[in-house]
Amino acid sequence: MNDPARQPVEDHWAELRSATRARIGLGRVGNSLPSRRVLEFKAAHSAARDAVHEPLDVDNLAEQIGDLDVGPPLHVQSRADCRGEYLRRPDLGRQPADLSHLPETGTDIAIVLADGLSPRALTDHGRGLLQALLDVFGSAYTLSPPVIATQARVALGDHIGEALRAQTMIMIIGERPGLSVADSLGIYLTHHPRAGRTDADRNCISNIHPPDGLDYATAAAITAALVDGARKLGRSGVALKDTSRGQLSESDAPVLDV
Repeated sequence: MNDPARQPVEDHWAELRSATRARIGLGRVGNSLPSRRVLEFKAAHSAARDAVHEPLDVDNLAEQIGDLDVGPPLHVQSRADCRGEYLRRPDLGRQPADLSHLPETGTDIAIVLADGLSPRALTDHGRGLLQALLDVFGSAYTLSPPVIATQARVALGDHIGEALRAQTMIMIIGERPGLSVADSLGIYLTHHPRAGRTDADRNCISNIHPPDGLDYATAAAITAALVDGARKLGRSGVALKDTSRGQLSESDAPVLDV
C-alpha cells in the first residue's frame, strides 16, 4: 500500500515560473530554502558582480561594429581612472576626461555605446542593437561616428553630444545587473544635449536583452518614434511620450511613458 506522505508533491508554481525570470515559488526544506535554490541565488549574485567589475574590451567592441556603415568608432573615457573609482565616484563617471579629439559633426543624431554598470551587456548586445538602430533610421538622418565611452554614466553623453554638435543624443548603456538579468542594455535619448541636462530631459528605454527582454528591433522602433517626436516637439524628457505602439487599442495596451 502506497504511503500518501511519500507521494511527490505537485509543483503548482512550475507553469508560472517558466514564464518569468523572477524568483517565485522557491519552496522550502524545513525553515530554509532548498539547496538548489540557494546555489542558484549565489550563482546569479556572482554573475551580477562579475558583470559590474569586468572592464569593457574596447578593441573588441570597436572590431564588432567596425564593419557597420557609420564610420570608425571614437573612444571617450570619463574622469574615473579605473573601475573601482568609477564605482566609488559616480560624479567622475558623468564628466569627460578629454573631448578635444571629437569632431564638430553637426549631425542629426549621435550614438554612444557606454559600458555603464554592465560592460558585459554592451559586449553581448551592443552590435545587434546598433545595427537595429541603423536599419530603422535608414537615410532619414545624418549620423556622427559612434563613440565608445568607458567608465561612463548616463550624463557623460550630454558632454559628448554637445562636443559633436549633434541635435539628438542616443546613449546605449549597460544597466545595473540584477539577480535575474546581468546583461541588460538601456537607451537614453536626449534632444539638444548639453552639460547640465537632468533625467527629466531624457527618455529611457530599458530591459533590452533578447531573447528574454526587449528585442533589438522593438527597441529601435521605439527609439525612432521618440527621435521623430523630439524633433517635432523640440525637446525630450517628461513632455515626450512614446507613440510607437499606437496601432494597438488603448484597451489592449496602455501608452508606454518612457
